[in-house]
Amino acid sequence: MIIIATIRMAIRALQRNTLRTLLTMLGIIIGVGAVIAMISIGNGARAQIESQIASLGQNVILVMSGNFTRGGMGMGFGSAGTLTKEDFDAMGREVIGVSGASPEVRGNAQVAAGNQNVNTSIIGGSEDYAVIRSWTITSGSNFSDQDVRSANKVALLGQTTAATLFGDGEAVGQVIRIKNAPFAVVGVLGPKGSDARGNDQDDIIIIPWTSAMKRITGGTTFRSISVQAMDVASSPQVASDLADLLRQRHRIQEGKDDDFTIRSQQEIADFATASTKVMTVLLGSIAGVSLLVGGIGIMNIMLVSVTERTREIGVRMAIGARGQDILLQFLIEAVVLSVVGGGVGVVFGIAGSYVVAKTQNWATLVSTSSVVLSFLTSAGIGIFFGFYPARKAAQLDPIEALRFD
Repeated sequence: MIIIATIRMAIRALQRNTLRTLLTMLGIIIGVGAVIAMISIGNGARAQIESQIASLGQNVILVMSGNFTRGGMGMGFGSAGTLTKEDFDAMGREVIGVSGASPEVRGNAQVAAGNQNVNTSIIGGSEDYAVIRSWTITSGSNFSDQDVRSANKVALLGQTTAATLFGDGEAVGQVIRIKNAPFAVVGVLGPKGSDARGNDQDDIIIIPWTSAMKRITGGTTFRSISVQAMDVASSPQVASDLADLLRQRHRIQEGKDDDFTIRSQQEIADFATASTKVMTVLLGSIAGVSLLVGGIGIMNIMLVSVTERTREIGVRMAIGARGQDILLQFLIEAVVLSVVGGGVGVVFGIAGSYVVAKTQNWATLVSTSSVVLSFLTSAGIGIFFGFYPARKAAQLDPIEALRFD
């Protein structure tokens, strides 16, 4: 009952100067709202990247031409054409635990169908490519191993490319021309959306890699090879066996740099999300400064309040109030300021994250942990920054306090 009476007394004291109370809480409101909004933006960016990495497929290991650090220089993805058809054949033949593999031959070409003409991305892969990338086929069917071996002119169209070339019409069974070579459309892929760089993954045509090399790129080596392990547990061993196989085939001596790079899906995800984790911590820390400033504001106002109410404190002590009663009252006032401000800040932070998502088209993800942590931090700030003014009030001499004018 004493605690309840003290809380009521603290609330009445804060209501005496409503404007000052609201302005004091404003620092906490802004701080909590900013922390929640900033963390939700960082979490949203990380979740979006993780989703895009997942679009690579399941248990995928990327074997890429070139070494990122060979010769002391950073070399880009697929910078050196070191992967051959023989390497690809050996991977499926000699590495245990591989459920599928596909080379990747990339290029851009002008594609025409009827009176429509578009420049789009062409990917050459094996019959396993769509399966490895978890790409569904919404109409038609995949091309076959025989199509790959015979370099047949068949194609799978992405959703965007199919819509551009044929509108609402049926694409399967139609003929498109890639660099003036006729290709029969055998299937249309399901939607994938944008990748981590914002590129439309559905603006694409997939053809047999043999056809791509013969009619699009004219190359004889692969940019990369996607290998799918049978399960997550076997992925590390498959990656290790792939590295050993390529070192043996490429005659790379011990201690020498590899002329290839192998990355598991988890490694790619960790690398891609590392920057977003740093960004989330940085944004949250910057926003957290607002909470600190809000706490300093609470301390400042509570010190002013102690000075203004010195005579009141003296009267209460004179009629029997103990020092701990005065301490509790002023501490509760500080906590009420921070808790109410924190609650309002939570509402503003959640609303702000949704506004950012709608107006800026950014991915945001409000996590329960960030909301709870921000609210508890605001309450803790009230206790921390309110304790000194409350202690100062409790230590006032009753006689000196009654004399205060």
